[in-house]
Amino acid sequence: MKRRNILIGGGALALGAASGAGAILWQPKTASATEIQADDHILGKDDAPITIVEFASLTCPHCAQFHSDTLPRLKEAWIDDGRARMVFRHFPLDALALRAAAVTECFDGDLFFAFLDLLFKTQSSWARAEDPIAMLRGLSQQTGMSAERFEACITDEKTLDRILAKLVDARDNLEIRSTPSFIINGEKVEGGRSFGELDAILN
Repeated sequence: MKRRNILIGGGALALGAASGAGAILWQPKTASATEIQADDHILGKDDAPITIVEFASLTCPHCAQFHSDTLPRLKEAWIDDGRARMVFRHFPLDALALRAAAVTECFDGDLFFAFLDLLFKTQSSWARAEDPIAMLRGLSQQTGMSAERFEACITDEKTLDRILAKLVDARDNLEIRSTPSFIINGEKVEGGRSFGELDAILN
């Protein structure tokens, strides 16, 4: 995949679909936004009546604010008691967010969300650092990941292509254009919403 066809400078998305020599190597089947995919990361119970699908970029300040301020209250009020579940999907807005996303994919289950939370909480430090990859390496090592494992994760071509393929699928078939964006039981909600706003929508 020619990633420049998907990600362009300035953190913006190239809205023209990749084609020809830049064709996607792996294309997910287009499905309903609430259909769980094999590699989805899920908070909550499988039988929750409400599914919240979040599309977020790890370098997006509004996404970081959502994860720091809103998600803990959402989890306490809706997810922990089984009324809703949240599905996290990467929607990287730039090359750094893509690389960071690839590192998170080396974690499973609760460890994935723990590392995701760490990256969002420290975003203002690593995303603006002179050497953000070195900062990411240091953060990953705090979890016990070796430097060798980190290098393998951040350069994994199949994972990078899979993340971008899902981005294109969300962009073209769900009309996701910005982060954070949410699909709540099939309805799109855009922008970093407060807990009060999301609570009202869910109710």
